[in-house]
Amino acid sequence: MRAAIYFTPAKGDPLTVRAVEWLGRDAFDNRPMRDPDPTMDGLVSEPARYGFHATLKAPFRLAGGTTLDELDHALAAFSQTAQVVSLGALAVTRLNRFFALTVQDTRPQLLQIEEAVRTTFDPFRAPPTEQELARRNPESLSERQQANLSRWGYPYVGQEFRFHMTLTNAIGDDETAAKVERLLHSRFDPVLDLPVAIDALALFVEPKPGAPFHVHSRHPLQGGSHPKP
Repeated sequence: MRAAIYFTPAKGDPLTVRAVEWLGRDAFDNRPMRDPDPTMDGLVSEPARYGFHATLKAPFRLAGGTTLDELDHALAAFSQTAQVVSLGALAVTRLNRFFALTVQDTRPQLLQIEEAVRTTFDPFRAPPTEQELARRNPESLSERQQANLSRWGYPYVGQEFRFHMTLTNAIGDDETAAKVERLLHSRFDPVLDLPVAIDALALFVEPKPGAPFHVHSRHPLQGGSHPKP
């Protein structure tokens, strides 16, 4: 089993509704949202398995002597004092070879909550195995990313963190990417003017290797709101 701490909007949020229709899977109900479709499944299989989310604490196995219930209780307690982070409007963006929804400017409060979640819950994380480290292709990472991987089990933290909600698998050619980008805009543009805020933290669980991640719990942030910049 692995756990992860993600941001995902509420189940009925217009952005969530659009995303689960696009991905073909609802991580809240842990159920498919359409019949098998080889074309779409080949485009979204990876983000569909992980569920619609932005990573704040990447998937990890639980450290010895800790339990999922203890992690859930700790996340609930953290959320009682953590502040809501305004993200503004999101945008469809191509990151390397995949598409995601991203923030249009990285705000200090966003980096602060990433650091707080990463450090607060690290005692629950078991050290990664050699196989888990190898799957990150460390030879392709920068020196700082390699240091992050060694220390935190994930390369894209701290100064390397970038908020994103993945929508596609890797896409190899520009012509296909252009077509997919048009599809994404037609799907998401109607809701992209709506401001988004990290207003809750969700505990996602992968029950066994390769299984779909599902929402185990979602805890509203109750420490008030950061002032808008």
